[in-house]
Amino acid sequence: MAHHKSAKKRIRQTAKRRDVNRYKQVGMRMAIKDLRNTTDKAEAEGKLSSVISKIDRVAKSNIIHKNNASNLKAKLTRYVSGLES
Repeated sequence: MAHHKSAKKRIRQTAKRRDVNRYKQVGMRMAIKDLRNTTDKAEAEGKLSSVISKIDRVAKSNIIHKNNASNLKAKLTRYVSGLES
């Protein structure tokens, strides 16, 4: 158990930040899942830009690595371009 005032504050901040990061990461994963379940090319192309934006925001705040974000975006773009219209 923390005894210093600053350590107690740090524990509160870390817990709050963990919740925010989890929320962002789960939102990103759900958006990716939703895009991968889409079979219509026009609909998938519409969703792709918003999913890429979510991935970029999560990578910007260091929740995932920038190379991981880049790989995800490339895979999703390949998936969308490979769909039949």
